[in-house]
Amino acid sequence: MDDSTELGEWEFIGRRGGAVSRLVPGEVLYADPQVKVRAQTAAQELLFDFTDDRAVLSMLRSRHDDEEAMFATGARWGVPLAVIGLFAVIYWAGVARYWESSATRSGYLAVASFLILLLAFFFVRGAVKIWGDRSRQNLRARAHKYRELTHAARRAGVDLPSHYPHYGPYPFAANFHRQTALAESDEEGER
Repeated sequence: MDDSTELGEWEFIGRRGGAVSRLVPGEVLYADPQVKVRAQTAAQELLFDFTDDRAVLSMLRSRHDDEEAMFATGARWGVPLAVIGLFAVIYWAGVARYWESSATRSGYLAVASFLILLLAFFFVRGAVKIWGDRSRQNLRARAHKYRELTHAARRAGVDLPSHYPHYGPYPFAANFHRQTALAESDEEGER
């Protein structure tokens, strides 16, 4: 699926490159009273109204953009790092270590090490910038909680599309930072 595809009013992309999904309305998702209570508790905990369909849709669309940004950052520096690193190792194993002059071998190791370390630096810097951003972590924490709520609704008997909302949990960088969320809500209130 091309990301430039126009989404309908209640549609979002569940996974990077995945099919378009339709939002399950809150009145369906929280039909079970226990699930609704869990949503209200989560709302207080994460400063986000999980019963507001427009807010949830915006969160899911932002989560998709976040996943795209993580993938793009990883590919931008990870692919060159892997290719150059693999080439450097293969060239060393097949050619450079057999050079007679230790000065040229040392020079090759120095240049190859410098390039690999430089690319590794940019890869780590990009990863920290994306994964470490507190507002993005808040988004991931909310998306993770929404996923938990949908699973609770499914267990309570609500008929949901399989794998809804069509993405897995974040294994890292899904911490909620209350101060960042409060600051962001203050900024939105001033507009």
